[in-house]
Amino acid sequence: MTTSAKDTIKETVTNNDVVLFMKGTASMPQCGFSSRVAGVLNYMGVAFKDVNVLADDEIRQGIKDYSDWPTIPQLYVKGEFVGGCDIVTEMTLSGELDKLLADEGIAFDKDAADKIREANG
Repeated sequence: MTTSAKDTIKETVTNNDVVLFMKGTASMPQCGFSSRVAGVLNYMGVAFKDVNVLADDEIRQGIKDYSDWPTIPQLYVKGEFVGGCDIVTEMTLSGELDKLLADEGIAFDKDAADKIREANG
């Protein structure tokens, strides 16, 4: 990974409370997994920065090296790697994502989170 890619990634996850490295953008996801995670965050009203890894090969490979996680999407909260699609889905359904967001002081719609759990319970 180039130093500039690593610096860009570090700066992005440090300067934004919630960051989703994804294929495509929040409004135009380019893969199902990215779409699912962006959809959950959008539905829960979480403000997040989307980073389209398809727009930059160095970032696409760099984020995998940065987190030591092989797949995209990747969610970061307050600079910490949370996980990919399966982990975020699991955390949403168990209520762990709510707790993480609340503990970190990140605004979200608790009713929307409860609706996701009711629909999938």
